[in-house]
Parts: sequence; structure tokens; C-alpha cells
Amino acid sequence: MNTKSARRHVSMTCLLLAACAMGASAPAVPDTASSALPSNAQVGRFGGWQCARGFRREGDGCLALKVPDHSYLNSSGNDWDCERGYLKTDQTCVVVSVPANAYADDSHIRPGWRCKRGYRENKGSCTLVVIPANAYAADSSYGRGWECDRGYRLETDTCIAVNVPANGYLLRAGDSWECERGFMKSADACTPVKVPVNGYLDSGGRDWKCERGFKQEISTCVALMVPTNAYIDYSGNEWRCTDGFRKQGESCMAD
Repeated sequence: MNTKSARRHVSMTCLLLAACAMGASAPAVPDTASSALPSNAQVGRFGGWQCARGFRREGDGCLALKVPDHSYLNSSGNDWDCERGYLKTDQTCVVVSVPANAYADDSHIRPGWRCKRGYRENKGSCTLVVIPANAYAADSSYGRGWECDRGYRLETDTCIAVNVPANGYLLRAGDSWECERGFMKSADACTPVKVPVNGYLDSGGRDWKCERGFKQEISTCVALMVPTNAYIDYSGNEWRCTDGFRKQGESCMAD
């Protein structure tokens, strides 16, 4: 290494040492995210900050929650709810006054109770439900408080038997009926569906259609008279002219 190169090498080494010394002595950059956190707060999962459990945000700080008697912190930890049997009123939990024949429910809104089965709410109390014959108590604090047994229908305040005719059956709800397949309603009876020759029951089972190659005329199925240069269409009950021909009366004429 010649003298000029040696001097350059020494000069570069000194510059590097000076830079290292300056870096070592420079003050640490403060963690702005941490230093900006108020007391009783923590860094949020998606940035920013949030108050710790048991505190709620108030301006730029976190204020301790005042949890009254008979209450508990909710799942978020920034508010509270009353225990079962108490209702939130202002900043306290007031005991629910449960009337006779009722029980405290899990609701946080008034009245905080429900009537027992067989009773219904009436002006802040629970009154006995009078259940008519062929009915049962419904699991509801409100409304009528009972429902008709299966096979009966509601009429005013009584339960009337559903008269299911021959070839009929009760529907799922149990308060009305329908005819079996192959029969149709006629007043209060189920009458057979009269399927003509060359006909069949439709998918509903309460009406009929003509087979392919026949068309309906009143209550019969009449064979289609397909002219030359025509074909039975997709419905099976009409015909169309082939390409190059047009329908004219009961025949197909060339275009």
C-alpha cells in the first residue's frame, strides 16, 4: 500500500469511528405509541388505545367504572349490568318486585319478570288463565294464554272440533283439513277427481291433465289431429308446424 492509499484508509476509518460514536451517544427516540397512552389504558389490537377492563373512555383519559351493588362488569368490560332479579335504574340496581305466580327472568328491561305457565300478565299482576274444554295452557305471559288441542279450531273463546270428512286428513297445524290425493274439496266433503280416459292426476293430486297427444275439451281428452308437416309441441297437448311452414286453420302451409 503506497503512502497516498494509506492516508485515505486512515481517513475513512476515522470517519466511521466518529459516526459510531455519534450514534452511541444520540438520545433514544421515544416510543410515541406507549408515551401517548393515558393511565389505565392499553394499546388497541388495531391501533390506537383502549381503556383497561373496569374503565371507560372519558375524553382523552380512562375513568374507573362505579359498579353498584348487585351488578357485574359486562363482557366488554367497559360497562355493567344488573344481576338476575335486579333492573338498572340510573346508576343503581333496583330489586325486581315479582308478583304472585310469576318469576324473575333474564331480561334487563322492565318489568323483569314473567308469569308462570297457566297465568298471564294483567296490569302488573298475573291472573289465572281460564282454559276452555279441548285446549291447553300456552307457554306465554301475554295474549290469550291457551291454544286449542290438535283436531280443534278456535272460535271466539272456545275450541270447536274439526270435522274431517272421509278421504280427508288434518293439516300439520291441526286446526283445518285437506283432501287426500285423488280427491278435491266440495263444501264439507272430499269428492273423487273424475279423470277421463287418456288423462292422469296432476302433481297436486286434485285435478287432471291429458296425456301427451291429447288435448282437453271440457271434461274429456281428445286425440290431437296432427296434420302433415307438423309435430306435437313440448306441452304434449298442442301441435306446431315444422320450419318453412305456417299454421293455417288445421293444416300447415308452405311459407
